[in-house]
Amino acid sequence: MFYIYILKSLKDGGIYIGRTNDIGRRLSEHNAGHTQSLKNRRPLILLEKIECKNESDAIKLELEYKKGYKREEVKRRYNLV
Repeated sequence: MFYIYILKSLKDGGIYIGRTNDIGRRLSEHNAGHTQSLKNRRPLILLEKIECKNESDAIKLELEYKKGYKREEVKRRYNLV
């Protein structure tokens, strides 16, 4: 099972969207500073996770959330605009 996850930085209020097969592990890695792009934006909290059937579906959905109108939907949903 794969997931798309949406994180929020408690430091700057920004969002991050990613993909994984283990949400707990990935969130721990992000908060431990193992991701260069998020290292200075910690701490991070999980806002949402979306279950996908397989990795290829997760890749497609992740791109929609990162590049498309869905990113703006997320910002509105969580009052981040």
